[in-house]
Amino acid sequence: MSGLVLAIDGPSGSGKSSSAKAIALRANWSYLDTGALYRAVTYLALDKKVDTEDAVTQLLDKHEITFDTNPAEPKIFLDNKDISEEIRFQRINDSVSQISAMVGVRKILLDMQRKYIAEAPIGIVVEGRDIGTVVAPNAQLKIYLHADITARAERRELEMAEDIGSESIGKSLANRDEIDSTRKISPLTQAADAAVIDSTRLTLQEVTDQIWKWLKQRNLLGLPTIAVIGRPNVGKSTLVNRMIGRREAIVEDTPGVTRDRVKYEAEWNGRRFFLIDTGGWEVKPEGISEKITAGAEAAIAEADLVMFVVDVQVGALDEDQSLVDLLRKSGKKVILVANKIDNAEDEADGYALWNLGLGEPRFVSALHGRGSGDLLDLLIAQLPEVGSEQVDDGFRRVALVGRPNVGKSSLLNVLAGSPRVLVDDAEGTTRDAVDELIEFGGSTWRFIDTAGIRRRAHQASGTDYYASLRTQIALERAEVALVIFDASQILTEQDIRIVSMADEAGKALVIVMNKWDLVDEERQLVLDKEIERQLERYPWAQRVNLSAKTGWHRDRLAPALRTALTNWEKRIPTAKLNAFLGELVGGNPPPVRSGKQPKIKFATQAGTCPPKFVVFATGFLENAYRRFIERRLREEFGFDGTPIEVAVKLKDRDND
Repeated sequence: MSGLVLAIDGPSGSGKSSSAKAIALRANWSYLDTGALYRAVTYLALDKKVDTEDAVTQLLDKHEITFDTNPAEPKIFLDNKDISEEIRFQRINDSVSQISAMVGVRKILLDMQRKYIAEAPIGIVVEGRDIGTVVAPNAQLKIYLHADITARAERRELEMAEDIGSESIGKSLANRDEIDSTRKISPLTQAADAAVIDSTRLTLQEVTDQIWKWLKQRNLLGLPTIAVIGRPNVGKSTLVNRMIGRREAIVEDTPGVTRDRVKYEAEWNGRRFFLIDTGGWEVKPEGISEKITAGAEAAIAEADLVMFVVDVQVGALDEDQSLVDLLRKSGKKVILVANKIDNAEDEADGYALWNLGLGEPRFVSALHGRGSGDLLDLLIAQLPEVGSEQVDDGFRRVALVGRPNVGKSSLLNVLAGSPRVLVDDAEGTTRDAVDELIEFGGSTWRFIDTAGIRRRAHQASGTDYYASLRTQIALERAEVALVIFDASQILTEQDIRIVSMADEAGKALVIVMNKWDLVDEERQLVLDKEIERQLERYPWAQRVNLSAKTGWHRDRLAPALRTALTNWEKRIPTAKLNAFLGELVGGNPPPVRSGKQPKIKFATQAGTCPPKFVVFATGFLENAYRRFIERRLREEFGFDGTPIEVAVKLKDRDND
């Protein structure tokens, strides 16, 4: 895969095509409707009046099927003839499942689909029935979209090129579901690591908003890029340091200090983006300057926005005008920056830069920070929502945390099947947070091995202090915390504090009792009592007993992680939530406070990761009653492995 892959699976009429096109348009990615490919083959088979596998595959050797992956106007062609409308007739619907079940046809189209995916330059949204399971099993995000048969039939009726009625379409869909889900080759099934959306009562906007949210949460949306361009020694690196808020780029008062183009991640007002610091551009470069200038021009081609920096103290030179001509040819949006304006008197010189023909110059002093905030506001406003620069690979992130020497690194090595990280009996062997991609349990995971978290009294030394900070940062980066205990040792206050850290960070939680090979029956009884007493606040955490040393029960880890993550991302429909709440309050009303009975009006889920609920009431709800609501939410909807938040917002009583 050259770019990011979003895989959307589901039955016909669930909204795959509409949501996939909407996401692809918003992200400026490619789009592939694999169902259209099978429909095109079906159209070809019906047109040539063949129905055997050999005959159909022979037709595919003689005829060319191509798909235009532009989401704004996706089209499918048969021998250069646009058949986008012809494949939407009911006769195609009635036969496509039989054609799709042919092994030879699926093999040919599988190769075709993977070719389109590989050619996508930035990202591609692929929808069908076996994308997450067969076509792109390593897709960074997998969605399984479904809906009830009535809603699907109504949607399909709107897409059809002929009027045949939703009832007839519903029967056709039910028959197709049966064939698709029971065929021996690549049946329609939900991928184990797919996020599920029931679109029955959701609008297209609501579906796409949820998918977009997951893309953002997993850092799968590319960040926009700003190239910082200008002659040597105009203050580009100083300005980059100012904008990223730290001294990263090397700065010296001589030309030519920066040679390579260097990329830095920056953030302003919640928007993340990349800055590319470049070497000085020259009209007639010689020697190493040729490569420096070529690097600057490559940065222009790569960028979503160009920041052209001019030294006001020197003024615009002929070289600057030549660079303006180059920027115009590139077609990129350009912001003109007048640097080294340290006071109001310098602004008069800055106005002369209007002559460059790039619009209003933006006054800054990179050295002193003057005008840098206004410049950043302008840049953020001009940047596209999604850029081409990926910052993550989309794999689920798991942080291994725990006290020193509980077996974090050993477990990582066992899961990887090879010695990826250093293991020693001495405490504190691991100091840095180490990322490793590990494939187990049918999925690829990004594990972050961390240093053991010591008691605060033991963090006096510089090494331990910074190791602890890196561990906390790793926990923030992760989606699920794998908190590891040494089951052979008594649970300590520090063990409980680490669980509390994961809970407070809002991460999905799996507790691993490691070194189970050292636990005898007597220790098991004692351990059960310790867990009941000290972990009473976390009965919802997934728990796995295993031995990193022997690999015993490691196969139970992947299902526990998936359960925790699924519930961490779970959303309850508002109607279903309020139906549950009505029954709850009817049987167990909130306690009277100060002689008044609080009335619960309604509730809504305000967010996910972790799930957050807001209850609207006419009066204060006791903490005990909030915990009661939380407990019943878990019993009703199953939030194993994730913390949930229940907040109460006061709402005025009814006037009547």
